[in-house]
Amino acid sequence: MNSSKRSPRESTETRQFYEFGPFVLDTVQHLLLKDGEPVGLTPKTYDALLVLAQNSGRMLSKEDLMSALWPDSFVEESNLTQQISMIRKALGETPGDDRYIVTVPGRGYRFAAPVRSWSEVPVETAGERHPELVPEKLGNEGGLRVGAESDKVLHMELRVPAPIGRQETHPAPSGSAPSALQTKSDRTRGRRPLLIAAVIAGLGAAAVLGYVLRHRAPGVRPSSSEPRSLAILPFENLRRDANSAFLGFSLADAVVTKLGYVSSLTVRPSSATEKYRDQVIDIRKVAADLEVDTLLTGTFFRDGDELRITSQLVDVKSQKILWKGSFDRKYERLLTVQDDVAHQIINGLELNLSAAEAARLKPELPVDPMAYEYYLRGVDLDARNEFPLAIRMLEKSTEIDPRYAPTWAQLGRSYSEAASFQFGGGEQYEKARAAYERALSLEPDRIETKIHMANLLTDTGRVEEAIPLLRDAIKTNPNHADAHWELGYAYRHGGMLEESVKECERARELDPGVKVNSSALNSYLYLGEYDQFLQSLPQSELPFILFYRGFGEYNKRDWPAATADFARAFELEPTLLQAQVGKALSLATTHENATGLAMLKKAEAKVQEKKVADPEAIYKIAQAYSVLDDKGSALRLLRYCIDNGFFPYSYFRSDPLLDNLRAQPEFARLMETAHQREDAFRARFA
Repeated sequence: MNSSKRSPRESTETRQFYEFGPFVLDTVQHLLLKDGEPVGLTPKTYDALLVLAQNSGRMLSKEDLMSALWPDSFVEESNLTQQISMIRKALGETPGDDRYIVTVPGRGYRFAAPVRSWSEVPVETAGERHPELVPEKLGNEGGLRVGAESDKVLHMELRVPAPIGRQETHPAPSGSAPSALQTKSDRTRGRRPLLIAAVIAGLGAAAVLGYVLRHRAPGVRPSSSEPRSLAILPFENLRRDANSAFLGFSLADAVVTKLGYVSSLTVRPSSATEKYRDQVIDIRKVAADLEVDTLLTGTFFRDGDELRITSQLVDVKSQKILWKGSFDRKYERLLTVQDDVAHQIINGLELNLSAAEAARLKPELPVDPMAYEYYLRGVDLDARNEFPLAIRMLEKSTEIDPRYAPTWAQLGRSYSEAASFQFGGGEQYEKARAAYERALSLEPDRIETKIHMANLLTDTGRVEEAIPLLRDAIKTNPNHADAHWELGYAYRHGGMLEESVKECERARELDPGVKVNSSALNSYLYLGEYDQFLQSLPQSELPFILFYRGFGEYNKRDWPAATADFARAFELEPTLLQAQVGKALSLATTHENATGLAMLKKAEAKVQEKKVADPEAIYKIAQAYSVLDDKGSALRLLRYCIDNGFFPYSYFRSDPLLDNLRAQPEFARLMETAHQREDAFRARFA
């Protein structure tokens, strides 16, 4: 499993902005924007720029900056220099141009541009607290403000949002906080603004869609035999209260998961739509980006224990509304939202379900409302890469109600991601496996659980156990893109390379965006089809993809192109294992073997310290050791990979990066072991 890691986000209590020149830093979206458009930054570069902007006009020493950016790590000064260089590039500074960052020779850096900062403070209600501080009060917020000031707050809070980076500040009027001893008549009056909000919600949705929602259009069937494609965007939080913000993403994610059983519909994963949180939506642009023919957009408005969900299903090509409607729910009945929305989508698209699909779409079993809220908060935090806090929320959910399978499945995923992305190591892999097993014991047929557990099994040396889970998932829904992709991922570990290509290409037919942000179709590379491999990579500046582009070029012996892509990947994310491998391979082309080997030794030590299990990633270190002619280290890691579930003998026998090892007797023994394992794998699964 591989992905770019985002830095922890700031508190959701206040949205802070820092503006300088045409740029705005948004601390909730974790974005740098130029004239309202996002500027690509790595998480660490964003953090460095934020620290500088927050201290505008003040010289920060190199030591201060390094302590702020890497508080728990020892890093070399060159890492800071790289971050400063990347900030300059992002801001458009040229050599000698010190509009933004001034270097104080031998001492540090000063942010020279004037910075204007402001806050967008959410409206607080009685009893609201951050879940980390007072978890027992989750879901117990008081009512809306009432009277003249209430109308003013509603007017400010329910505006159709401006483009990111151009939003105005609307502080709450002083003295308008509700009393904890709110009277019954006050609570009754609080419902009036809720009805007003529902009207405004419809108007806001119309503005977002670009046309008025008047009549339900008849369902429009797809013109081909391929399943219809759908993206469910995060619901917009009309009230803008921070303590309910988690609902926008997590409720949409619940609907995505619910529809995973419908074979006549492919639904884009929530990871693909997360970037549209709290944004004004251009229907055609978003649909083109996600390559879907149908979009579901929606809003929600929470008033104490009252919740209104308003949503609409849009046929993108005809721009017709297939369904629109709203649901009023008591907050304690959150669980019913996913069932209601999922069934309205099925009806709006006029989908025909098999008996088995209809049975799997039955309403969810009851769950404790507080446990369900903790679950939804955990889903939202996981999507923000805040894995430790997500784990705490999910563990709390299982303590309150251990019978809800989706919580155990999400907990397994958060454990696994923390292990992979934040070097949580073997202990968290084991916790992930136990959580997945608990989820499957409660709900054996849940597709998402099978897919995520299969990924964990493949990464931790048990690929033979992953294949049956994935085949079962595909049997349940033959058009589930992630299931096909993960099956292709597992096949290549066992040497079934042609079968792997077939599964991955099928995944991309169903969802062209599947995994492109975090994975590459390596089986083309392993088959020696280097041009096809390079063509399969997305046009992306993500460090992981840059490494693989360089790796394909390196295998083609296009040294200049490979060196340039390796250098860019390392510049963007020097702590990424693959980027370090690419840098070491680049050093081999300039005969700087000693420097390259020192880098690999350091990377391997980190892998061993943190008990990273991914054998395919570790194989890249073995390849680099071989190229740099450290035969002993290369053979040692090659044995580890074969013993721990990565044994594509069909690739090993032709891999040009292993040529320095082929005369070694130990290499012949390792190839025989790999050959036997691949043959057994094929006999069982081909």
